[in-house]
Amino acid sequence: MEFGRVPTSQLDQLDWRLPAEPAANGMVLGGTPAGSPRIYLGCSRWGHPGWVGRLYPPGTREKDFLARYVQHFGAVELNATHYKVYGASVVAGWAEKAAGRPFRFCPKMFKGVTHLGSLRGKETLTAEFLAGIGAFGEHLGPIFLQLSDQFSPSRYAELAAYLDQLPAGWPFFLELRHPGWFTKEGPGERLFEQLRARQIGAVLTDTAGRRDCLHMQLTVPRAFIRYVGYGMHPTDLVRTGAWVTQIASWIRQGMEEVYFFLHLGEDDRAPELAVRLADQLQAATGLAVQKPSLTGLLF
Repeated sequence: MEFGRVPTSQLDQLDWRLPAEPAANGMVLGGTPAGSPRIYLGCSRWGHPGWVGRLYPPGTREKDFLARYVQHFGAVELNATHYKVYGASVVAGWAEKAAGRPFRFCPKMFKGVTHLGSLRGKETLTAEFLAGIGAFGEHLGPIFLQLSDQFSPSRYAELAAYLDQLPAGWPFFLELRHPGWFTKEGPGERLFEQLRARQIGAVLTDTAGRRDCLHMQLTVPRAFIRYVGYGMHPTDLVRTGAWVTQIASWIRQGMEEVYFFLHLGEDDRAPELAVRLADQLQAATGLAVQKPSLTGLLF
């Protein structure tokens, strides 16, 4: 993900502290630990050529990356579904690779719904999308609806109408990007209230050049965090350390699930960062976190 990336020369100049939490988060979480909380750690794809020989066995072919990936991570952010509506047979084939594992696929809504034209009149296309990804079955994680950078608060009514027609029982999350949603004058607070009422999650996007997208709003007792990093740059260790503290606090207050996805661009160091992060999360929360098993860590 290139959204919000800045040159590495600017990284040491930024304030990486996580923003304060809104008071409403306390009401969402409840204040006491959930029965069986889980943390799912993953990447935005299930393979990188640089992982072969280090994460995957030497000679692993691309068609076998998913079968290997599910052995090392707990979830994947599935961006392929943003570009094509897949049928149930293809989706079921992906799900079969994770059989017997507590693995989750987190598909991104098809761009024909969210990025092309109005959200109005997209009921049939949305239903077709859901019919396909429903084949993930027990392996289906959050479905995230990403709105474009140009989708401004002036389209609030259009967005509200679309959210109203979404079928109940599906784990939807919404990602906002236009700066207008995060100003004091904008309708962001009203929208987050409506997401809470609809039981729709709010994606937290942690990226250098758009700190406003890190709004810290919880609208359901689950978190979906998209982390844009820089391949084990020293600031990555500071930033992920802050997330460990925050997630541990949320778990103590009643968080049920956390999905944390690493976006490191073309850098292939995501497995190394995932190992470090998983170890820190386990130590801070006492929860088991699926982590990569690497040959020769490159810390």
